[in-house]
Amino acid sequence: MKKSLIAAIVFASASFGSSAVMAQEVVGNSPQELELIDNSAFFGDTFEADNEGNTFADRFTFTVDGDVGMNLDAIISSISRSADVGLDITGLALYGEDDTLITNGTMLQSGAIDVWSITSSNLAAGDYYLRVSGNLVSDAGASFGGAVMLAPVPEPETYGMMLGGLGVLGFLARRRKAKQA
Repeated sequence: MKKSLIAAIVFASASFGSSAVMAQEVVGNSPQELELIDNSAFFGDTFEADNEGNTFADRFTFTVDGDVGMNLDAIISSISRSADVGLDITGLALYGEDDTLITNGTMLQSGAIDVWSITSSNLAAGDYYLRVSGNLVSDAGASFGGAVMLAPVPEPETYGMMLGGLGVLGFLARRRKAKQA
């Protein structure tokens, strides 16, 4: 009798714990393909009301083409009247093929206004995605938005030409100064 009572208590405790975990749902519109126009795009998501306690982990996919490496810069933000309304962004990360983490973003501001940024250098050709994660802190509707930009990595010849040009300018300036003296 005593063992069955203990087993019933353990089973009831596990049931209560699992229902609390099951109440939390992952919401969001994911994955979304970014439409890169001249290597830049806007992205984001909107969540309906009555989602308090739910989480989101949205994926925004894109492809880097060509032989030249690309630098990535992105920023996301959300705004609400106070920190306990809307949503809380808890992470921003860049992933490559096979779900390989490349880099994590940096939180710049948190509270009523959440702002995160991320940078990565010299991405090779391939498929990538940005993952934005967080939780909904109230029953009000909420949204976040962001922008991403890809820029080609300058080739070494570009730096060489720039340094050569600066050297010529320095030589001309020195020559002009000597001529005036």
